[in-house]
Amino acid sequence: MVTDIKSKKIDLSNRLYALLVLIIIIGIAYFAWSIFYTYKAAYFEDTNQITISGTGEVYATPDIAKLTLGVQTEGADVKSITQENTETMNKVIDAAKSLGVEAKDIQTTQYSVTPKYNWTQERGQVLEGYTITQNIELKIRDFSKIGDILSKSTESGANNIGNLQFSIEDAEKIKTQARAKAIEQAKIKAQTIAQQAGVKLGDVINVYEDSYYAPTAYSSAKVMDAVGSAARESVAQIETGEQKVQVTISLVYKIK
Repeated sequence: MVTDIKSKKIDLSNRLYALLVLIIIIGIAYFAWSIFYTYKAAYFEDTNQITISGTGEVYATPDIAKLTLGVQTEGADVKSITQENTETMNKVIDAAKSLGVEAKDIQTTQYSVTPKYNWTQERGQVLEGYTITQNIELKIRDFSKIGDILSKSTESGANNIGNLQFSIEDAEKIKTQARAKAIEQAKIKAQTIAQQAGVKLGDVINVYEDSYYAPTAYSSAKVMDAVGSAARESVAQIETGEQKVQVTISLVYKIK
């Protein structure tokens, strides 16, 4: 009788163990099936769409020029060269203002004081003096004055002429026009492709934008050539040309 009870207990334990294992297996299988179903649904969701791109370009004439002018002063005494540098830069700024550049269009972009050292075998490293560098950026709206500004600035003491850059002040306005062209092109292309492929387009579910705009820059060497031309009382040949603003729009359509 005791043996029968023990056998039943062992048998019951085996059954509970088997049931537990079966539950675990069913749980794992259900979890795996859920992952597969979710992945499958996401895959078909992603593939049941089409992406069409269109590009819009707008050409516009620059309406603003940016020019960097600098004064670099060297000497043994910081106080004296600071005063000299300030006086020279004030003359450069006054020259620019006299030619129509407004105060709001003049900005200091650099002011630095750097020690100058010299090294010799006998004395080692020796402080020889200091260099003060002060740069300003001008926004020039009247392009006919560029040559005169270059000439008078150098006459006033500017000894560092940076790159001259032409740009569109309200580039976002031009970009909006290019964007509208890009969207229209993408829509027409999408309708054509859908018709040729025999599918129907649904709603636009996503939009991507990529834009390009690069202001025209003249190298320092070319700017210095213009300075020389102005000094010879001839017209500085700096042409602004037109600038391209380009926007590419990608429309993601749902396919019905």
